[in-house]
Amino acid sequence: MTHNPKTIGIDGRMYGYAQTGIGNYIRHLLDCVFRLDEKNKYVIFLLPEEYENFKTPNKRIKKVQVFSKWYGWKEQFFLPFDLYKENLDLMHFTHFNSPIPYLGKSIVTIHDITPYFFPGHKMKSLIRKVGFRTVFFSSVKKASKVIAVSQNTKNDIIRHFKISSEKIAVTYEGIDSQFKIINDKEKLDRLRKKYNIPNSFIFYTGVWRNHKNLVGLVKAFGILKNKHKLDCQLVLGGKEDPYYPEVRKTWENLGLEKDIIRTGFIDQEELPLFYNAAEIFVIPSFYEGFGLIGLEAMACGTPVVSSNKTSLPEVLGNAAIYFNPDNPEEIAEKIKLVSTNKKLYNELVEKGLKQIEKYSWERMGKETLEIYRSILQ
Repeated sequence: MTHNPKTIGIDGRMYGYAQTGIGNYIRHLLDCVFRLDEKNKYVIFLLPEEYENFKTPNKRIKKVQVFSKWYGWKEQFFLPFDLYKENLDLMHFTHFNSPIPYLGKSIVTIHDITPYFFPGHKMKSLIRKVGFRTVFFSSVKKASKVIAVSQNTKNDIIRHFKISSEKIAVTYEGIDSQFKIINDKEKLDRLRKKYNIPNSFIFYTGVWRNHKNLVGLVKAFGILKNKHKLDCQLVLGGKEDPYYPEVRKTWENLGLEKDIIRTGFIDQEELPLFYNAAEIFVIPSFYEGFGLIGLEAMACGTPVVSSNKTSLPEVLGNAAIYFNPDNPEEIAEKIKLVSTNKKLYNELVEKGLKQIEKYSWERMGKETLEIYRSILQ
């Protein structure tokens, strides 16, 4: 490789959206790449709200303000001009939505292909459906390399978009250092008091969309309460979504109102406390691109009971107990098993702490840099 520095662009428009896995991914990617690469120049493209706050660590890094939000028509028409202006040798799109008219050398990170299986309320219109597929297909076809966050996501891309396996690299995500065992009883008690959680509780956090299967989790919780007489509460983190009223209807029909605690959006400071205070963490999803929440719970010493679908068994390994997410009876059985079997409970805690050692943002950063280098050579 020649020794003149190259200019690499990174799409940072979702930077700062910490509640999204993609926002988190971008933050760590920038942190690692800026620290580890002492030669190349970087241009980071940011929306106005983050542009002001973003501090460039050195002179080789430039920030550019753009006004095209993701998923809108502006990103197709205006963003390409912003990118072309910078004379990039390589552009890294950190999500599938790269502009079709941009024909510069690029790589794209695909976190999952959820909208393909679970289109959600935003994809009701045919125009949006066709738009999503067209943009997705264009992004993976044009890219010199596609980064997938799990082997499962890689297989999905190969199956649905007929991309050659050689073109796709898997780089696993990492876990933030704030997710750890917290022994400060006072802090945990304060959290319980704030959210009025007197009993031991089962925990879920994430968006309330249909692929997350919260209806199945609520039904399973009903079985735990009524059939298995388990004395516990269910804490649902994340904002209730008005487009998916089935979750609320389910707990109302089952008369579980007073045993289900809705916290709303949980910020990054409180999330580790919730994981620590929970007795069990449950992932009921039908589809996950990576399932980072499972690893975060494990890092906090909380046993994970998880769906056996998509990337979850791959990422969580033998450190979780699995169920079929289509079967609320089975979900309830597995939660009860972990809750009442002390030996199994402790084994899962130990295995979880071992499992998380396989993942690190630093490694993800190094592997991504290798991909940049191999394309620029």
